[in-house]
Amino acid sequence: MVDVLIVGGGPAGCSAALTLRMRGKSVLMAYAGGGALEKAAQVDNYPGLPHLSGQELLHRMREQCREAGVEIRENLVQRVLPMGESFSAMLGNDLAQARGVIIATGTARVAMIPGEEALVGVGVSYCATCDGMFYKNKKVAVIGAWEEAVEEANFLASLASETTYFIEKKHDTAALNPAITVAEEKASSISARDGQIYVNDTAFDGVFVLRPAMALSQLMPELETKDGHILTHEGFLTSVKNVCVAGDAAGTPYQIAKAAGDGNAAALMLNKLLDETKAT
Repeated sequence: MVDVLIVGGGPAGCSAALTLRMRGKSVLMAYAGGGALEKAAQVDNYPGLPHLSGQELLHRMREQCREAGVEIRENLVQRVLPMGESFSAMLGNDLAQARGVIIATGTARVAMIPGEEALVGVGVSYCATCDGMFYKNKKVAVIGAWEEAVEEANFLASLASETTYFIEKKHDTAALNPAITVAEEKASSISARDGQIYVNDTAFDGVFVLRPAMALSQLMPELETKDGHILTHEGFLTSVKNVCVAGDAAGTPYQIAKAAGDGNAAALMLNKLLDETKAT
């Protein structure tokens, strides 16, 4: 178990990770994809580091974290579960545990398919490794939005009697198992009737939605959110004990310097909370 899990690897997450390491805390930082900053051709408004691309700026921040002893995992955090005095989280195919959590996921907006959210846990899953065995010799659909979904779909195809792949966003599908059927249409709706789950008008026993980001409502349903941001209490605290938020996930302005400052402040707050908990 680590002291703190940081969900997100941008300026807010890196700043929080460095601050926590300087306070002697063990830190696991996990992220999938580079976010908006990685796409910036040039960043000129971050003090002291002008004329860098967003990708180079992120690289420098993450390397500094590695040198400070931060464990970095390039995995999608699929779910964070409060477990009393600690938290469990699914990172790709692995389970991680932490005493506290900082959410620094940025501004990713996940557009859910109509009907998807209502059926999570009752036919819709976000983790092939977690739930794949429930669909052995059954018919499943995979809705994929990135390359890692291909690997998960291949795993499911080794279990299921029939696997159909719906492409949500364009990505390389060349490595798909030839036994997998690639749907010609996109998934426009998910519904349930007669004991089966329908993608559009085709019936399946289960549906796996695999994206490089999670909606906040699915990442940690216990969090209070509004307009796509996590509501804060007393600065960077959230509605869940020992969970803080930093950066764009907490709201505007969406600026690198603000995100880095948030990460520092959220880390100091969570560090204090964890020290108080340990003392009692």
